[in-house]
Amino acid sequence: MVRIRPKTTVEMKLNAVGQSHSRTKVMVRDVFTIIDEPEIRGGSNLAPSPTETLMASLIGCTNVISNKIAKSMGVTFGQMKIDFSAQFDRRGTLLEHEVEHPFSDIVMDIEVQTDATPEQLETIKAELEKFCPIAKVIRASGVTITENWTAAPL
Repeated sequence: MVRIRPKTTVEMKLNAVGQSHSRTKVMVRDVFTIIDEPEIRGGSNLAPSPTETLMASLIGCTNVISNKIAKSMGVTFGQMKIDFSAQFDRRGTLLEHEVEHPFSDIVMDIEVQTDATPEQLETIKAELEKFCPIAKVIRASGVTITENWTAAPL
């Protein structure tokens, strides 16, 4: 039996069109997404802003990678609820002042339905910090991410 190894490095290709001064249509694989600004900032409020999209990516990555880790450990994860908050220094986006760390104090309160033991959940949390690419990039920029986990029975 021949076993096919998945590629460990792949090239990501995205295409985008700026549809207005605030709205961008981004093509990814065979799907598209829109990034926009709220009306109060001159946008049409059709989609999350660029900064909201970044933080939504962190939330999505947290869900995907922690579920992969749980599955690899034989742990069942049911529904995961993530409440996110962060302080965003907008002076850079307002062109007032260069801001080295526009985000600080990112906090994610994560509640997951699971059969994991407390020890298994601690392992999942530690592995998530090692393997979530979005969190790794954000942390490498000097931003702190705090994850507060709560386990609920399945």
